[in-house]
Amino acid sequence: MELSTILRPECTTCATPGSKKKVLELISDLAAVQYPTLSSQEIFESLLAREKMGSTGIGNGIAIPHGRLTNIEKPVAVLIKCAEPIAFDAIDNQPVDILFALLVPAEQCEQHLSTLAAMAEKLSDKAIIKQLRKTHDEAELYQVITQ
Repeated sequence: MELSTILRPECTTCATPGSKKKVLELISDLAAVQYPTLSSQEIFESLLAREKMGSTGIGNGIAIPHGRLTNIEKPVAVLIKCAEPIAFDAIDNQPVDILFALLVPAEQCEQHLSTLAAMAEKLSDKAIIKQLRKTHDEAELYQVITQ
């Protein structure tokens, strides 16, 4: 799957959310723009439910929050680069500054897992992470992740 089919430029942002809750709210607000029939609260609750099962902080300053929603037709992704790293209960106990969030239709479990695996692999590339951390604006951030 081409990343640009699920990640729109308007869902890519540089921000200073300050906390895990605030960054999940920001993800929800950005994703809700893609799905006007969904409230950001519904999206937030989906992300929060997943986080309660265990942190999606995968280490090295990276988190991949994700959730399944029953009333969407296609996956949507959000990419956030935090100006200041935030505590995220990551597996290595380090704060997070790069978040790639994924929301998928509930019935697309296999696609969900393969997209998450592909994103985790991409975000394990030290060169890509270094480039993402050097970006200065949303357009540059989007370009690095989709190239």
